[in-house]
Amino acid sequence: MKNLAILLLAGGLALGVNSSRADEVKVPVGAQAKSDIQTPKRGTLKSQVRKKYGEPNSVSGPVGNPPISQWRYNGFTVYFEYNHVVHAVVHRS
Repeated sequence: MKNLAILLLAGGLALGVNSSRADEVKVPVGAQAKSDIQTPKRGTLKSQVRKKYGEPNSVSGPVGNPPISQWRYNGFTVYFEYNHVVHAVVHRS
């Protein structure tokens, strides 16, 4: 009886594993967002961003610790930690 219970449990687990399969879609990073928009590189100072891209359309922050600020431009957003760029994101079109 004990062996039958173990066999049924193992069979049930095997069926559950097989039924939980899913297709995986892979999109190469280069094909995810094609854009001609040039964004500031990591480590660039706020003053350099302002000089190259002008005044942002809007500014948010700083928020948190370390303080993170966002500058929004037409087409992209720049994220700063203290006074340096940590990331820039191109907006979806």
